[in-house]
Amino acid sequence: MAKSVEDARKKLDDEYGQVRRKLDRIHTAFDRVIFAGPEDDVYDRLKDLEKVVKEVRDGGVVGSGAKGHRRAREEYEEAKAAAGS
Repeated sequence: MAKSVEDARKKLDDEYGQVRRKLDRIHTAFDRVIFAGPEDDVYDRLKDLEKVVKEVRDGGVVGSGAKGHRRAREEYEEAKAAAGS
């Protein structure tokens, strides 16, 4: 059973890494909002930020976003419980 917990942990770490790497996209979109001036279209910048956050959270055409991390975390917790950890 330990192998199953190790596999689940490896998948959890992989999914977490994928989400962390995508956070830069959120930071970039957020910076565009923060540094907007009076003549910039703040509405569009906020709309772009929402779109990026949604893609990171829910995934896009390829990938599952943070939902993949959520599933991997649940599987890891189940594997730990089954192993009695």
